[in-house]
Amino acid sequence: MPGVIVREDENFEEALKRFKKQCERAGILSEIKKRERYEKPSERRKKKALAARKKLLKRLKMMKRR
Repeated sequence: MPGVIVREDENFEEALKRFKKQCERAGILSEIKKRERYEKPSERRKKKALAARKKLLKRLKMMKRR
């Protein structure tokens, strides 16, 4: 769980920026977006297969350029 202690010489905007960065590193925002609505297991499998296919095509393009 990210937490920020505001320093004496630090303004609120800087502390908020550090907090947002910690949340991003922890992956909280992506987790929230993923859990916004229920995803059926079949949808999850389809999404995973599509991501794997995209990754493979990208890798093939990179190898072709060389």
